[in-house]
Amino acid sequence: MADFLLLAFIFLAAGVIAVPIASRLGLGSVLGYLLAGIAISPLLAALHVDIISIQHFAEFGVVMMLFLVGLELEPKLLWEMRTKLIGLGGLQVGLTTLVVTAISMALGQPWTVSLAIGFVLALSSTAIVLQTLNEKGLMKSDGGQSSFSVLLFQDIAVIPILAVLPLLAMPEVVELAFAAAEGGAHADDAHHGNGDHGTSLNLIAGFPGWAQMLATLAAIGSIVVVGNVLTRPLFRFIAWARFRELFTAAALMGVTGIALLMSVVGLSPALGTFLAGVVLANSEYRHELESDIDPFRGLLLGLFFITVGASVDFALLTANLGPILAMTFGLMALKAAILFALALIFKIQGSARWLFTLALAQAGEFGFVLLSFTTQNNVIPSAVADQLLLVVALSMLLTPLLFIAFDKIIAPRFSESSTREPDDIEGDSGIIIAGHGRFGGIVNRMLRGAGFKTTVLDYSSEQLEMLRTFGFEVFFGDATRPDLLHAAGIDSAKLLVICIDDREHITTLAKYMKAHHPNVEVVARARDRSHVYELYAAGVRNIVRETFDSGVRAGRFAYEVLGLHPFEAERLARQFTEDDRHTIRLLSEVYREDLPLSENPEYVALAKRLMEEREAQMKGGGRGFTTRDERGWVPPGKNDLTAILSDHAKRKGES
Repeated sequence: MADFLLLAFIFLAAGVIAVPIASRLGLGSVLGYLLAGIAISPLLAALHVDIISIQHFAEFGVVMMLFLVGLELEPKLLWEMRTKLIGLGGLQVGLTTLVVTAISMALGQPWTVSLAIGFVLALSSTAIVLQTLNEKGLMKSDGGQSSFSVLLFQDIAVIPILAVLPLLAMPEVVELAFAAAEGGAHADDAHHGNGDHGTSLNLIAGFPGWAQMLATLAAIGSIVVVGNVLTRPLFRFIAWARFRELFTAAALMGVTGIALLMSVVGLSPALGTFLAGVVLANSEYRHELESDIDPFRGLLLGLFFITVGASVDFALLTANLGPILAMTFGLMALKAAILFALALIFKIQGSARWLFTLALAQAGEFGFVLLSFTTQNNVIPSAVADQLLLVVALSMLLTPLLFIAFDKIIAPRFSESSTREPDDIEGDSGIIIAGHGRFGGIVNRMLRGAGFKTTVLDYSSEQLEMLRTFGFEVFFGDATRPDLLHAAGIDSAKLLVICIDDREHITTLAKYMKAHHPNVEVVARARDRSHVYELYAAGVRNIVRETFDSGVRAGRFAYEVLGLHPFEAERLARQFTEDDRHTIRLLSEVYREDLPLSENPEYVALAKRLMEEREAQMKGGGRGFTTRDERGWVPPGKNDLTAILSDHAKRKGES
C-alpha cells in the first residue's frame, strides 16, 4: 500500500507543480506534464517503476476523451464531415505510410519492416492534439475540425493495421529479431502490454473471417441499440436513489463496458466510445455524462503525458543522439510537408492551413501500442523498435512547441495582415459602431429599431458576410485605423459607439478620439472595473461594463424571488446603479494604472469606506412595497412616495 501511495504522490506532485508553471510561461498544460515526466524519470528508475504498464492504464484517458468528443457531435454533423474524414484522413495515412516505407527501404530495411514502420509513424497524437486544441479554443476552427477528422480516421485505421501487421512477420524478420534480442530486451520487457486495444483479450481471434465480421457488426450494433434504448431507463432508475456518486459510477461503467466490448472483438476502444458518444449526443443526459467523466479524463490524460516524458530512454538517446534527432526532425518535416500539400488540395485557407500542418506533424501514442505489437509478433526487430520509441516520444515532446510557434508567430501575421482590403464606405450616417459582435449587435439593433441609421465597422469578414445575408449594412475594416474612421465620416459624426472586444484596442481608440475628435460623443464598452478607470482617464464618460447591466438585472430578479415588491426591487436596483457610478467617479481619482487594485492602499481604503456607506444606505431604504395584485404591480402609495422623496433628498445632500 505504501508503494502505491508513494507512486501516486510522486505523479500528482509532479503535475501540480509543473503544469501551473508551464501555463504561466505560456507553454500549455501538455508540455508541463511532459516536462514533469522527464523531471521525475530518474526517481522512477531508482524505484524500478514499470512506466509502460502505467502508460497503458493512463491511455484510458484517450478513450474517455473520444467519448466526450463524440458527445459534442451529432450524427448529422459527422455525416457532413465525411469528405474530410475519408478524403483528408485517408490520404494522410496512405501517403505518409508510402513515403515512410520508401525511405525505410532506401535505408536498407526489408519491405515488411519498412511497411510496419510506415504504419506506426503515419499516426499522430490524438491525446496531445485534441487536448491542446480544446485548451486554446481552436477545436471549432477550420484547422481544428480538419485535424479532428484526420485523427478520427487514424483511430479507425488502427483496426486494419492491427490485422495486417502479423502477416508481415517474415522469416528473415524473425532472424533479425533474434539477432538483436540482446540489444532490444528493453522493448520486450518495457512494452509487454497491448495498450488500450486489448488484443490479448480478443476472444474472436481464432474465428473464421465471416464470423469475426459478424461479431464486429454485432458489437457496433449493440452500442447503437443500448445508447438509444437502454440509457434513459438506466439513468432514470439511478436518479431514484438520489445519489450523485451513482451517476458517476454509471458513466464510468458505461465507458469501461464499451471499451471492454471493443477489446474482446479486436476493435479500438477509443473508436467504440466515440461512437457511443455520437449516439448519446442528443440525449438529455449528455451534460451529466460530460460533467461526470471529464475530471477522470483530465487526470488520466495528465498521467499519460507524464509517462510519455518519463519513458524517454536517455541512455539510448545519448548513445544514438545524431541518428535519433535526424529521424525525429525528418519525420516531422515529412509529415508537415504532406499535410501542407493536402491542405492546399482541400482548400484549407489562411492560418487554419498552418494549424492543420503543425498540429499533426508528430507520431502518436498508438505508436507505442503498435511497436509493442510488432516486436511481439517478430515484425520489427527490438533494436529498431527501441529507437523508434524514442522518435515517437521526442516528436510528441516537440508538438507543444509547434503550437506555441503557431500562437506567437503564425496566427498574429494572419490576424494583422488580412488578404481582404477594407470596404469602400459610402454615405454618412452620423453614428458609427465599431465592432458588431454580441455586444455591438444589440446596440445596432436598438438604434436601427428606433429609426437611426448606423455605419458599422468590423474586422471579421465571416461575421460581416453572415450579417449581410440578413440585410444589415456593414463594412469590413479595422475601426482603430484613422483613415477608415475618416472614410466612415468621423469628422461629421455625432456619436461613436466602441463595441470591439479587445481591451487595448478600445482604450487606444478612446484616447485617439479625445485627442483628435473631442466633439464626438463616445460610448465605450469596458471589459471590467479597472478598464472603466482607464477609459475614464482617457476622457470617456459614457462607459458601459459588458456584464454590469445583466448582473444588476439578475440582482433585481433575486430581490423579487426573496419577496420584495417589484417596485421596490426596481428602486433598489436603480439606487445600486447610481451608487456604483458615484463610487467609480471617486475611485477613478485614486486609481493607478501601474498598480493592481489590491496593491493600491489608497484605493483599497476608499473602496472599503464607500462599500460600508452604500450597504448602510441600502439597509436603511425601507421595505414598504410589499403589496401585489394579479398583475404583480401596484402604483406606489403616499407612504412610498414620501420614502422615495426623502431618500432622494438625502442622497442629493450627500453628493
